[in-house]
Amino acid sequence: MKLEKSASKSVARGTFGETFIEDGFFVLTSKNEDNVIQILEREIESSYIQFHFCTKGSGAFVFNQGNYTLNIIEDTSLLLYNPQRDLPIHLELQPQSWLVSFVISIKKFHSLFSKDANYITFLTEENKNKKYYTDGKINPSMAVVLNQLINFSLHESIKPLYFKGKVYELLSLYFNRNEEADIEQCPFLVDEVNVAKLKKAKDIIIANMAEPPTLQELSDSIDLSLKKLKEGFKQIYGDTVYGFLFDYKMEVARKLLESGDHNVNEVGLKVGYSTSSHFIAAFKKKFGTTPKKYTQASS
Repeated sequence: MKLEKSASKSVARGTFGETFIEDGFFVLTSKNEDNVIQILEREIESSYIQFHFCTKGSGAFVFNQGNYTLNIIEDTSLLLYNPQRDLPIHLELQPQSWLVSFVISIKKFHSLFSKDANYITFLTEENKNKKYYTDGKINPSMAVVLNQLINFSLHESIKPLYFKGKVYELLSLYFNRNEEADIEQCPFLVDEVNVAKLKKAKDIIIANMAEPPTLQELSDSIDLSLKKLKEGFKQIYGDTVYGFLFDYKMEVARKLLESGDHNVNEVGLKVGYSTSSHFIAAFKKKFGTTPKKYTQASS
């Protein structure tokens, strides 16, 4: 399909979060929390396979100077492989959209399935030199792992190890032929209705971050028991409801401070702190410095 460009649309340059897994294998994450389209680019050689997973919003991969586009929408995946030519990533990520990408060399990928290459159709002798594009749905078990990757909240020093375990888990789920295995992997979240309810809970607390509801009020509003809300939210987003909200508020605060349009008191009020001292303490807990010092360092 042709890419339709609007002369008036607002765009900004973005950057991927990149995590090295091992030789020939790395993960890219991108969260566009702004209100403009982000353009993200990364050179990728022809010897690599790309797996892209959109967990929120949508985006478009643009090829050949804008002559061809592959769209990706929420809860879908896209696999790209072309041994005949390089496939550099040029991603137009829509506002409020999240994407996780795995990039793995064909050599490394072959080694994962060397005993059963015929199981992966594009690795067979007949197809191995042909380009291969396919899209698919993200099932609930995969959604859990993806959200744990993009909402990673453990110590930075163990991030490579944590990501390595999660990406292999996700690849296993992606290529798993037995749909019933999902039930054993995640008996609660296999119910897509519950997944939708938990996404709604996340949207509610973000929309009301300055005055968030209590857990019981949140439980009532999404029609899910308190126990399932707590367990399910942590499974999907990798943190408690209020732990997730705290991190989100601090990211909003950081961006507001960087903009230079608001003072410390105003930023604190916008993210729900009635006194500047409480906001300063929270900000320092998250970033290890005060809002004032952070603003001076980033200006």
